[in-house]
Amino acid sequence: MRNTYIKAAIGLYSNYFLLGMINIILSSNMASLTEKWDTTSTGISYVIAAIGFGKLLTYSSFGVLSDKIGRKPLLIFSSICMAIFLVSIPVLPSYKLAFIFAILAGIANAAMDAGSYPALVEMFTKKASSANVLVKAFMATGATILPFIIVFLSENDLFFGYSFFLLAAIYLINMFILIFAKFPKGNDAKTEESEVNEVMSHFNSKPKISKEGISLIIIGFTSTALFTVAQIWLPSYGESTVSMANEQAVKLLSYYSVGSLISVLLLAVLLNKIKSTVILVLYPVITLVTVSVILTVKVPEVLTIASFFLGVSTAGVFQLAVTLMNELFWTKKGAVTGLVATASSIAAVVMPLATGRIAKSGAIDHIFIFDGFVAVIGMCSGLYIYVRYNKLTKDVNEEEKEPLLN
Repeated sequence: MRNTYIKAAIGLYSNYFLLGMINIILSSNMASLTEKWDTTSTGISYVIAAIGFGKLLTYSSFGVLSDKIGRKPLLIFSSICMAIFLVSIPVLPSYKLAFIFAILAGIANAAMDAGSYPALVEMFTKKASSANVLVKAFMATGATILPFIIVFLSENDLFFGYSFFLLAAIYLINMFILIFAKFPKGNDAKTEESEVNEVMSHFNSKPKISKEGISLIIIGFTSTALFTVAQIWLPSYGESTVSMANEQAVKLLSYYSVGSLISVLLLAVLLNKIKSTVILVLYPVITLVTVSVILTVKVPEVLTIASFFLGVSTAGVFQLAVTLMNELFWTKKGAVTGLVATASSIAAVVMPLATGRIAKSGAIDHIFIFDGFVAVIGMCSGLYIYVRYNKLTKDVNEEEKEPLLN
């Protein structure tokens, strides 16, 4: 990474540190929010789904905008919208109003992703996979810290909304770092002949959206679906099924986040030695095994360990899918990021709604059975992209390969 981009990288990773907290802030404050809004856990899950709906509405258009107007404007817009969401949630009188502001948070998240992932690929051209996986490391760090902030506020009888206000203030401070930071020129770089030749020589045929692209889009869905279920329902599962106290059940999210953090730090190193396509197969397998343990051995100690391994196996998969998509379809980084992220946002909408309906019947066990089926789909998609990628990169012959550029 060039020294001129250090400030931009700090700003991007700081945003994702905060986003890690935001991803679990509603579920972690479920008890306080259900009381404030006179609703149930299902009502809170609908608000969480609204965040995904906001992403779904805007991911594709932000991806195109990112290629046209640059990364920085979207990141500044994202920070402003996210701060509004955070300040508003603790003071809103009903979850119906919160639903509207949650859509704004989803829009902010979409703008952040559309600006950040392509920018990181452009800053770290030689280690794009590691750079994007580190996004998850910062998110996991934030998610590890937030439950302790919430417990501190609870134990000292302080207003739960202070955690929201603190994040809003930091978001706005970080926005000014991004305003004065320098970013790469984005897709202008693709006109450099040396880069064209390097990308073209990497494949023996042109990657296809209908094959590699679709499998990565599916992984965009399943990767988000798997960590969404864990982040929303682990505390509730711990309380209702394993009879854990509320404070201990909330801490399951910290163990989950520690697992995520350790996983992505290892990935940042190991991706220099192993292919990212191997991870796309291996991690859903670990998730499936872990979910099976959760469903069969219902004791607090086992659930605590299983939460850690769920964090390990769901970390970095989405970021690897985005990075591979950028590598395969490199001329439209923002647009293809939008495709994978749109699938992710569909999961962010569908999973809270679907699992909320399952929870209404009182069968939280069934939520994790459903989660296991999603892991199987992710595993199959990962296996397909593993085979296809190997075909694209095996025995590259300069004389026979198809041109990557039209």
